[in-house]
This record gives sequence, structure tokens and C-alpha cells, in this order.
Amino acid sequence: MSFDGRRALPAGGPVEFSRPTRGRQLRYKARIALREPTTLIGVLMALLFTYLIVVPILSLLMDAGRVQFGDERRIGAAIGEWTLYYVNRTMFSPVAQDLFWLPLYHTLSVAFGAIGVSVLIGCILAWLLSRTDMFARRWFATALIVPYMLPAWTFALAWTTLFKNRSVGGQLGWFETLGFSPPDWLAYGQVPITIILALHYTPFVILLFGNALRRFDSQLEDSARVLGARPYTVAWKIMLPLMLPSVMSAVVLIFAKCLGEFGVPYVLGLPVKYDVLATSLYRSISSRQTGVAAVLAGAIMLIGIITLLVDARLVREARKFVTVGGKGAMARRTALGIFRLPATVFAALIFVLSVGLPILTLFLSTVMKLPADFSWSNFTLDYWIGRNLDTVALREGVLLTPDLWQAAWNTLRIVGTASVCSGLLGLLVGYVVVRTPVRPLSGFLRQVTFLPYLVPGIAFAAAYLSLFAVQRGPIPALYGTAAILMLALVADQMPYASRAGISAMMQLGKDPEEAAQIAGAGWLRRMIAIIVPIQKGALVTGVLLPFISGIKGLSLFVILAVPATDVLTTYSLRLVDYNYTQAANAVVLIIAGIAYFGTVLAQKLTRTNLADGLGS
Repeated sequence: MSFDGRRALPAGGPVEFSRPTRGRQLRYKARIALREPTTLIGVLMALLFTYLIVVPILSLLMDAGRVQFGDERRIGAAIGEWTLYYVNRTMFSPVAQDLFWLPLYHTLSVAFGAIGVSVLIGCILAWLLSRTDMFARRWFATALIVPYMLPAWTFALAWTTLFKNRSVGGQLGWFETLGFSPPDWLAYGQVPITIILALHYTPFVILLFGNALRRFDSQLEDSARVLGARPYTVAWKIMLPLMLPSVMSAVVLIFAKCLGEFGVPYVLGLPVKYDVLATSLYRSISSRQTGVAAVLAGAIMLIGIITLLVDARLVREARKFVTVGGKGAMARRTALGIFRLPATVFAALIFVLSVGLPILTLFLSTVMKLPADFSWSNFTLDYWIGRNLDTVALREGVLLTPDLWQAAWNTLRIVGTASVCSGLLGLLVGYVVVRTPVRPLSGFLRQVTFLPYLVPGIAFAAAYLSLFAVQRGPIPALYGTAAILMLALVADQMPYASRAGISAMMQLGKDPEEAAQIAGAGWLRRMIAIIVPIQKGALVTGVLLPFISGIKGLSLFVILAVPATDVLTTYSLRLVDYNYTQAANAVVLIIAGIAYFGTVLAQKLTRTNLADGLGS
């Protein structure tokens, strides 16, 4: 052995240290993962969302293939046995035309018609707002987004007030009172449904196409013109290919929204038996055809999932392309010249048709005794605050009716509770997804909380009805209670709440938490004192967005609510069914006001703007 301070190596050469085995690595990772409760909380939430989201959908799909109560003798099998009877009845039987194929054709016709009109109008408006010197651009940038803040069936009720006729509606509409009798095709069915949905979803195109136009470098246009390209060639060969991903994304989203739209087809299609898939599903549930309803809901889900997967593919493809400009993108505005005033008039006309006229029509209808009679003696506030009215079931104005205030209380209680739960769960999901070292758990939570976005609301409501209509194990039957509405709303709004939480947590480093942990603060104390205060903006977003959506939502409530759990939307729809037009319109105006001012409040509190990206 040498004595120079160095250790002699063994005769066999350098020592080789054995690498840890796979089992040791897994045990070490497990100890690290379980050191903090983040992973345990993630596991509990994964179980919760599996039960609230995955299980109802699977339960519904199973109902499509199992014999339901009351059909045993018709099918010749016991309850719960597997069968293809409901699939055959819905898709291939003599009644399949009315149950599925005709509603599917109507759904596709309305969707493609709405897409065509909304893309045409939306692209023109987006270009005017983003790339021209049109008058009042900043005001129109916000005003033209208002139609999407309001419930779609608000405009359907305004349409019936104007166009309904005695041959179908049983009452005079405004135009018929003035001497013009609208034909049935104009008063009901495909044409009005298509127009209303097109105007309601035009903001999608304005937002998506407007954002793309704002980022488009106008130097590319200048270069093409210098090389001699004509305006048509510039638009067709340069702008259109680069704008196509944003337009296609708007097209896919509008199609997915039209697929699950219930309120507008119900109001304008029911009088002439014009069924789409959503109303056909509602009819099947109302007539207790549970198996057929499950098949229809499964078909709606499948089409919705395929549609949004196509959208995700388009987004991925769009990211492969970038435009290369100079030192910075330049969005030069085009001077409209003599067309500046006509362009402004066009934008104003769209606003009047999509917002001003419907709201004004609904309001005037609530203060008129006779439709379209503008004499002072015909105006009254009886339908708002009157007493001893001459209607059979509605003896007082809506503001004095206990049913309205009960529905308002139910709305605030159910939607408010569900929204707060959604916001808190969304923040926890974001925390676990970003913080947990267990990547499979993070990926599962991210995907399972997004799943309800792929399922139209009417189908998701049918799934909850399938799961909670009867007692299953220790869980009692919840149908007819406020609990089923709260659970369905929490699950249905998780895509928005979880994305808000994930986005916020990805921007928050670990330093504040680690400093508190060194100081001895436990996990709960760190969440209350550090995470929640820092992420209060994301929490407010995760609460307000579900609240606004729930206030104006109809698809979930129309399936799951009963008279005892009426909310404002189902209460107004019940008034429509009873033909109390003035009272129904008054309730709808209340809903529209809450939805609009709630959206404005959400934008103020979160310092966001739906019109961002349309130019300043």
C-alpha cells in the first residue's frame, strides 16, 4: 500500500457499482409521490371524475344494448339481458325514418346551413373589424360578440312573436296582425332555425377568423402586389390558405354546437313536427323509450366526438405552418373610402338583427295586451307586476309569481353551488396535473375532465338520467332532486374549470410553496395561504364561466329537472308550452340580462375580453 495519501485500487481494477433494479426505482418513485398528498388527492379526484363522467356515459351506452323495464314481452327477454332490439328499432325498423334518419338529415341540414351563413357574415365582419378603417370599430368589436352571450332560444321566442300564424301557432303574430300572414316555412322549421343559429354562432367566426387576420403579416400582400398579383390572386393564393385553419376550426365548432342544440329546434320545430336529433332524443325520453333514447344519445355522442377530434387534428396541422415576415408582423388597415359608411351600416344591421330587434321585440311583447298594437292604451305592465289577470293558471305578473322566485332561487342555489364546486375542483385538477410526479395520473385527469366537452349537453343529461334514475348500490335514486342537477352541472362544466386551473398552475413556479414548506407550513395551509390567493383570478374564471353557462343552459335541465326543481330556463319553457307568451318572454329577458351582465362582470374581474384579437 502506498503512503502518498492516495488509496490503492484493488488488483481487479476499478470498482463497479450495481445499478438500482427496476423494482427499486419504482419503490423510490412511489415514496417520492406519496411524500406529499398531491398524488393521493389526484387519485381521489380521478375516482370522482370516473364516477361522474365516465360511468354515466358507459351506463347510457349499456342501456342501448340491454332490455329495459316494460319491454320484456315485446322483446321476449328478461330485463337486463343483452339485445340488439333498440339498435334495430332506431336504425332499421319502419319507424327508424322518424326516430333517427329524418332527424339526422334535419340536423345536418340546419348545421350546414348555419355554417354557410355564419362563415359568410362572420368573415366579412372579422375583416372589417381587423383590417379596415370602418367607423366605430372598437364598439362593434364587442357589440357583435353579444349574440353568443345570450341564450340562443331567446331569439327563437322573438322570432315566434313576430312570425307565428294562427294556422299552426293558434295565436296572432305581429306580422299577421299587421296584415301579412307568414307561410309556415318562414314561421317554423328549417329556415328560421338555420337563420337564428347562424346569427348566434357568427361570433365564433368573428373571434377565430379575426384573431388569424390580426396575426397575418400584410407585408406578404404587399410583396405579392409588387410582383404584379391582382387582388383576387392575393386573396385566393395567399390569404385564404393561411386563414383556412381558423375558418375550418370555426366550422367544426359550430357544427358541434348545432349538433346538441335543443332550445331553438324545440321552440321553432315542435309546432310543425320538425325534429332534429336533440328533440328526437327528448321525445324518446318523454315517452319512456329508454333504450331508443340511449341509441340516439350514443349516436349524438359519436358524431360530436368525431367532430371535435377532427378539430383537434386541424389545430395540430395548423401548427405545422408559420408565416415568415420581416422584423415584425404588420397589420395594415385598408382604407375603405366611399365604402366606409356602407360597411358600418352593414355591421350595424347585423347587430340590430341579431341583438337589437330580438330584445326589443321580446320586451315590447311583455308590455302589450294585443300584439303589434302600438297605441298607448294597449301598453301595460300587467304581465310584469299586474294582479288578477284573466289567464287561467297565471293570475299575477311574473315578478309577483311565487313560481318565478322559486325558479330563481333554484337557479342561484343549484347553478351557484355547482359553479363554486367546479371552480375549486378545476383549481385542484390544475394543481395535481402540474405538480404530481405521476405522469399517467396527470394525463388521465387532463383527459377525463375534458371528456364532457366532446359530448353534447342533451346526450350528457340522458347519460345522467340513465345512471341516477334508480338506486345503484349505496347511491339512492337522485332523479327529481337538486343533487342530480348539481352533479351533472359540475361534470358538464369541468372542461372550462379544469382548463382554467391547468393554465394558471402552469404559470406558477414552485418557489413560493417550497419557501412555505421550509417554514413548516403543511399542504392545506399552503393551499389556503399561497395557492388560492395567487390563483384567485383562475378561481374566479373557473366559477363565473360555469355559472354564466349554467344560467342560460337548457339541454341539461330540460331532461333532468322536474317542477319541484324548476330553474329559470325550464320555467320559461313551461310557460311557452302553456302558451303564456308574454310571461315566457319576460322570464327569458331576465335570463338574458343575467347572462349578459354576468359575462361582462366576468370579463371585468378577470381582465379579459371576448373581443381580444379583433384589433384595438
